[in-house]
Amino acid sequence: MLTDSEIKKKGLKVLIENLGNVDAEKFVRLLSKEPFDYTAWQDVLWENKSVKQVSDQAKKYRSKE
Repeated sequence: MLTDSEIKKKGLKVLIENLGNVDAEKFVRLLSKEPFDYTAWQDVLWENKSVKQVSDQAKKYRSKE
């Protein structure tokens, strides 16, 4: 399991690689401005997926690394 610092570092790296420096910064600012309820988000994140579908998706993602 990654530490909080490692997650932040990897997350920022992914944002910069995909959005560029300016838009990555903008994205972070947008997130910090909006109220975000992580618990409510988790309630609907996998709403229409079975455990098998989530597991298969995780395996597929993992194999890309």
